[in-house]
Amino acid sequence: MFKSIIVFFFLLSFKPAVYGQGSQPTVVTTDIDNFWIAFDSIQTTKDSARQLFFIQSLYIDKGSEGLRAFMQLRDYSGPLWVKLINRYPAFWRSIRPNTLSVKSKAGEIESSISRFKELYPQLKEARMYFTVGGLRSGGTTMGNMVLIGTEIATGDAATVVNEFPDKWLANVFKDQNTDNIVPLNIHEYVHTQQRGEPRTLLGQCIKEGACDFITELVMGKPMQTNYIRYGREHQEELKEQFKNELFTTSYSNWLYNGANAKTVADLGYFMGYAICHSYYQQAADKKKAIRDIIELNYSDTLAVENFLTASRYYPQPLDKTELLARFETNRPFVVRVEPFGSGNTLVDPGLKELKIVFSKPMNPKHYSIKMGPKGKDHYPITGVVGYSEDTTSLTLTLNLKPGNDYEFIITDASFKSTDGYPLKPYTVTFKTHE
Repeated sequence: MFKSIIVFFFLLSFKPAVYGQGSQPTVVTTDIDNFWIAFDSIQTTKDSARQLFFIQSLYIDKGSEGLRAFMQLRDYSGPLWVKLINRYPAFWRSIRPNTLSVKSKAGEIESSISRFKELYPQLKEARMYFTVGGLRSGGTTMGNMVLIGTEIATGDAATVVNEFPDKWLANVFKDQNTDNIVPLNIHEYVHTQQRGEPRTLLGQCIKEGACDFITELVMGKPMQTNYIRYGREHQEELKEQFKNELFTTSYSNWLYNGANAKTVADLGYFMGYAICHSYYQQAADKKKAIRDIIELNYSDTLAVENFLTASRYYPQPLDKTELLARFETNRPFVVRVEPFGSGNTLVDPGLKELKIVFSKPMNPKHYSIKMGPKGKDHYPITGVVGYSEDTTSLTLTLNLKPGNDYEFIITDASFKSTDGYPLKPYTVTFKTHE
């Protein structure tokens, strides 16, 4: 009976949901409907093969071009969706109404794009695809496609997140609501107009912040994200901190750090926004300033640095060489590994633990270790015992075999000293004796 109801609902209610002019709509939401049809079908069986069949045939196979692109970019797959659906049932039930409400925002999104075109007549067309993703991204772009994961983009304070092992989504959702959908899409739409890949923290922050600043102009009202509200209240101290890192390639204190931010995540977005705001405010020709902000070539590091100078965000010239040297001097590094040194070729295969010793106390909440180029067969780490009391060392557990060579990389992704400086990456290699 339940299966019949699902099929009946599918036949009666499924209509392609697209918005825009002509044969190439701007906003596509069919993937949301398809996902929930597949989701309901999955609830009718405990057979994993049948569940995989439903997600494949009712969602993936019927997916839009945007869904296929999102799957490619974020490595989404049928088995992943089935696993997530089964693992977090309360979350999916709570997020469903929010994802379905997206269709009511399509008209507002279209109007916003029209306003964007007025501000920036050179606007290139892009398409917006609303999908249900695999909990890895709220939004991204590929070429002229804006790809939105509504399971993240529409979460709010009422969304059930207590099934998750960390507080990443709780932090994302606590001040978010479905009104964020329109500015989120304009932000991502701006990305489709940009060019070049940044090579420094400064470039990446301006690239993200430019999207927020242009979105604010399009919407005609101040942005109200957590990082912008916090940034406005603490701008002077953030400005000084940012100055010390802006020429580096270290992002962890400023970007994509929702799981380990000291205060508010993604404050680099605010720094880029503030720089663009300053550039626009001091420009006599506002139309040209908008073009300059959108068309900045992020692959050209000198152009990015000249943009910062022209913004007058920092009134006095910055000494890039001195700032980089000071940053490198303050970074922690690996002093040694114990009980053997990296490169040793006579390591006892019976060894069960290894200690990493650092040059200064480290933040005990975070670490990041990854495989080397040789892959998992040469990766010896099986677990983490923890930091020493003074946090100057971290002990790891090992599983070794005789006559094998091993490698792993102690990265700068999460390792930080207690004063906030990222670790200098360090590669450990060794070989066990027969």
